[in-house]
Amino acid sequence: MGNDELSPPWLIPMLRASYFIPCSIHGDSHKSECNMFCLDCMGNALCSYCLIDHKDHRVVQIRRSSYHNVVRVIEIQKYIDISCVQTYVINSAKIVFLNERPQPRPGKGVTNTCEICCRSLLDSFRFCSLGCKLGAMKRGEPELTFTLRVKHNRDSFNGGSESEESTTPKKIRKKHTFSRMMMMDSPAISAAAHFYYGGERSSCSGDESTTTISPATPPIFNHSNAGRRKGIPHRAPPF
Repeated sequence: MGNDELSPPWLIPMLRASYFIPCSIHGDSHKSECNMFCLDCMGNALCSYCLIDHKDHRVVQIRRSSYHNVVRVIEIQKYIDISCVQTYVINSAKIVFLNERPQPRPGKGVTNTCEICCRSLLDSFRFCSLGCKLGAMKRGEPELTFTLRVKHNRDSFNGGSESEESTTPKKIRKKHTFSRMMMMDSPAISAAAHFYYGGERSSCSGDESTTTISPATPPIFNHSNAGRRKGIPHRAPPF
């Protein structure tokens, strides 16, 4: 396998591009330094005025940290696998360095260094930059790759995760079912769940109510007590 096949075709041009120099086309404009790279065109670095010609292209922004070029993890991890490369947090954002950063003398107590440039690393990483990982792949380490792995999970087989609109009715139905169960557990409401009305008996259960004709005699309605009002309560006389 050739070296060009070890990584995406745009990776080496991105690592070798010159950044933070005046744009050759928009050099007279304000803020025309080149800090963008188009993964589809794989040309020189771009300035913000060049983006109009790269609409709908994959463009990443290059930043600077300690005089070295970096890219945010949230941008680059959509296109390549950055495993084994140490990430850093700068201005509350995770970043990775583009190229190697040689460190002649590792600090005291350092137990892990970059396999290419000997930069001090945390124990869980092997490389300090994307360029160092690429260098190790060129040496012939088959377990390393920049190819993204496809995640197989239950949502992928179900056609993706459900949207909020599809889950909301289920949540409402569960809530209403629970409320009905709590109401039916009450003795007073449970006794009133079956009632007579006009010779028909209704039984409330679940979402539907079943109505059956009953031959029983309708309840007797006492008209003499219909207009009677409840009297005023009187306090009991003292002993």
